[in-house]
Amino acid sequence: MNTTPLSPPTLAARLIALARLPIGWVEHLQPLAQLAARLYIAGVFFRSGRTKIADWDTTLALFENEYHVPLLPPDIAAWMGTGGELGLSVLLALGLAGRFSAAGLSVLNVVAVLSLAEINEAALLGHQFWGSLLLALLLWGPGKLSLDNLVLRWLGLPPRHRT
Repeated sequence: MNTTPLSPPTLAARLIALARLPIGWVEHLQPLAQLAARLYIAGVFFRSGRTKIADWDTTLALFENEYHVPLLPPDIAAWMGTGGELGLSVLLALGLAGRFSAAGLSVLNVVAVLSLAEINEAALLGHQFWGSLLLALLLWGPGKLSLDNLVLRWLGLPPRHRT
């Protein structure tokens, strides 16, 4: 029986293996975090779109007087913004065209901030938070719990190509 103390490389290897245990558990939570981010952001933008179509006259008035969307006439900007909020949020919630929908909602988010003459700090922080979640979804994809992943599996693409 060997009673000598662990050599430094063996001790280091065991410490690294021990440190990896919680990281492994956290990595298993990633699909749930991506799903939660998708559903949260989709809810924010879908509710905004529903608010706009609930009172279209007010929406048009806001786009004519409050929101100054560059390069677009107010009525076109209202239609595009509302359509984007509703359509892209549904796609994002489903995880279908996940990166595309995250990119589109990111554009809407940036345009919303830039089109206001004044924005209060709380609203700006909200937009920054949404933007950070959208950026994460854009970079890492909609995750394993998405229709994108299901379609890629159906197409037989290897796991390294899945989002």
